[in-house]
Amino acid sequence: MLLTIDVGNTNTVLGAFDGDQLIRSWRVKTDPRDTADELWLQYHALLSGIAIGGLSICSTVPASLREIRNMVLRYFSDIPVTIVEPGIKTGVPLLVDNPKEIGADRIVNTLAAHTLYGSDGPCIVVDFGTSTNFDVVSPKGEFLGGALAPGIEISVDALAARAAQLRKVELIKPKSVIGKNTVEALQSGTIYGFAGQVDGLVTRIIEELELLYPSAGQTTVIATGGLAPLVIGISETIDTYEPDLTLLGLSMVFNRNSGTTGAAEPTERKN
Repeated sequence: MLLTIDVGNTNTVLGAFDGDQLIRSWRVKTDPRDTADELWLQYHALLSGIAIGGLSICSTVPASLREIRNMVLRYFSDIPVTIVEPGIKTGVPLLVDNPKEIGADRIVNTLAAHTLYGSDGPCIVVDFGTSTNFDVVSPKGEFLGGALAPGIEISVDALAARAAQLRKVELIKPKSVIGKNTVEALQSGTIYGFAGQVDGLVTRIIEELELLYPSAGQTTVIATGGLAPLVIGISETIDTYEPDLTLLGLSMVFNRNSGTTGAAEPTERKN
């Protein structure tokens, strides 16, 4: 069984693969203060009864990555381990000014998006996390760059912190765009506002892609990330929803570096 671990700024997502199939996933909070032993206890409890034969890991949190390395040395020293970092084979050319700046999760998402959805043209991955990341993938599977915007939750937190008469509200779709009270107005501005942001950026990116690749097929827009369900039913440009895109990409990276074969299949789509 392969265990994939995606350490993000807010949450850590784990997935267990039996061959190419994702059979189970978990989402826990990320705490950079957790030690290697604390991480092991947490993961061991989640994986009760599951025999792990390999690990594939990416992290955007340096402190957590350091402790994960220590955990691997103490508790997983006898199994193959792939950590997405310089020197690891991903098959993703990074066509940006400074490749070292690119988060490992964005590289993994690029690989998964191109493998699963990019056979006919470019892809755009919209990853709804602590920040909202727009990752642009060429028809050849190259990472072209993208856009970064404040995430939904941190934007709501900042507004509540800076405005005396506003507060945090439940993030659900309101009855109408025109809010009749403060709660509905905040929900409208947040949900429909972020959907509009996504549609505006995606439309501009597609226009640039059409100039770069005039003979390529249609661009596919893939939503992923823990907060994606808030927007996917409202956005007019998102084509499909793949909640486990990063985990699938980590499985692919592991296969590329361990000599195994086979490509993971998407687990859920919204067309």
